[in-house]
Amino acid sequence: MAEKKIMLGNEAIARGAYEAGVKVSAAYPGTPSTEISESIVKYDEVYAEWSPNEKVAMEVAIGASISGVRAMASMKHVGVNVASDPLYTASYTGVGRGLVLVAADDPGLYSSQNEQDTRCVARAAQVPVLEPSDSQEAKDFMKFAFEMSEKYDTPVIVRTTTRLSHSQGMVVLEERQEVPDKPYERNIGKFVMMPGMAKGRHVYVEKRMEAMSEDGGGFFVNRAEYRDTSIGFITSGIPYQYVREVFPEASVLKLGMVNPLPRKMIEEFASKVDKLYIFEELEPVIEEQVKSWGIEAAGKEIFTRQGEYSANMLRRILLSEEVTEAQAAQVPARPPILCPGCPHRSVFSVLKKLKIHAAGDIGCYTLGAVAPLSVIDTTICMGASISSLHGMEMAKGKEYVKNWVAVIGDSTFMHTGVNSLMNTVYNQGTGTVIIVDNSTTGMTGHQDHAATGKTLKGKTVPAISIYHFCKAIGIEHVVEVDAFDLPLLEKVIQEETERDEVSVIITKAPCVLLKGNHFPDVCVPVPEKCKKCGACLKPGCPALTKKEDGSIAIDATMCNGCGLCMQLCPFDAIAKEPK
Repeated sequence: MAEKKIMLGNEAIARGAYEAGVKVSAAYPGTPSTEISESIVKYDEVYAEWSPNEKVAMEVAIGASISGVRAMASMKHVGVNVASDPLYTASYTGVGRGLVLVAADDPGLYSSQNEQDTRCVARAAQVPVLEPSDSQEAKDFMKFAFEMSEKYDTPVIVRTTTRLSHSQGMVVLEERQEVPDKPYERNIGKFVMMPGMAKGRHVYVEKRMEAMSEDGGGFFVNRAEYRDTSIGFITSGIPYQYVREVFPEASVLKLGMVNPLPRKMIEEFASKVDKLYIFEELEPVIEEQVKSWGIEAAGKEIFTRQGEYSANMLRRILLSEEVTEAQAAQVPARPPILCPGCPHRSVFSVLKKLKIHAAGDIGCYTLGAVAPLSVIDTTICMGASISSLHGMEMAKGKEYVKNWVAVIGDSTFMHTGVNSLMNTVYNQGTGTVIIVDNSTTGMTGHQDHAATGKTLKGKTVPAISIYHFCKAIGIEHVVEVDAFDLPLLEKVIQEETERDEVSVIITKAPCVLLKGNHFPDVCVPVPEKCKKCGACLKPGCPALTKKEDGSIAIDATMCNGCGLCMQLCPFDAIAKEPK
């Protein structure tokens, strides 16, 4: 009897890759995709790595495929933007052995800066997309994706979403397929994309997409479920589950391949139902194509382009039911906030005191935008803090940026901040960059990177020195400072922002949630010294609360003993004691 296991969608994707005989996996962590790599690294047969960014991860996978082994790259939807350069060209070159990109979209913006739909990228790149609806399909579709990749000589995208990535389902486990390495043969017409070669490969890509569309009706991932033909749905992914829940008797065309679309299959299904709905999250990717073929269907004119879909949406819109959503517990609203003891809070406290604006980046430190810290003014994408600060200077002059800094984390700096900093140096910028180095990729769950000295496989390797990197590209003034040394930090920031040349401040203190990061003390109030001035409360540490009489209380179960509040108190009304 086959073994069964309850798995997250991301775990099932990793299992599918393992069973498909994958030998190389590369990724950059990003919710909701992170657990794919954290799961696949457990299989010894697979080489798995954290790459410095998604472009590099895609290129590593492409290289492995060209050499003749099955390979994959994993990332969240905004990472696909970073990886799109090699992806578009890999569409032309095709593959050696199977090549799969897993792209995790985030409808509902649970952990992202936009609701980008990867299917739109795939259509532009002319790359096929498979979209599973549950954990079992996540595993099965991964295996099919590698077969499809090799049959049609194309990279394949497996698109998932937050709901699928983090939902659990029963999965039937199978044995790993040992796929023999494909002998490498030099073929510059296929793998060297100069204009002369690329023109011919473009023709090939068009024919390949037509072939997949023709063959799609026979793929097991696409299926027509005929029941009551008075109403029919075309859907895919997680929304399929909502359709089946609310309309169990309706006919459904479940598309597992959402690019290219199996046109003949869709036309046949549409001809057999009286009323057709297209139920797809985010962009009308399926709908626009179906309607362009002259097929009448209802879609985004009644269903939204924003956010996550649900069964209740169908009940409200199509059944006109009064749906009562579960009421959240009535608790005071509180914005997201940095953890007690977070070194970013210390840095932002000094910036706020000095009334300095910060061009922000992607990471935990983005929370410095909200009250009570309120120092981050911009957040665009990975690495953009340094580039946007440089743009401000080029627009407004040197004096303008003396009241600004760029703030970026160590992992994000290694991702794309290095390019931005090189640009600032090369083009003679004078801005100050603060690299808040907490020795991890904090926001996505404490993954390592090139500057931590440990790989995804757990191997200890030489850590890249951010300090020496900055010096090597020609920055004279690079200062490392303890993130919790407030007097020195304030002095350094004042000095560096006054310079007429680019400078870097590296604030160093590990993330409080890192394993092995032990704080021996906690902070405690000294009531007889407290003047109730509230200085200790300004940074918004959740371990501190204000009592009715105006004095403070410190929750010993939350306090990590960083001492920020103690330094801010002018009356020595906070002390440390052993835990």
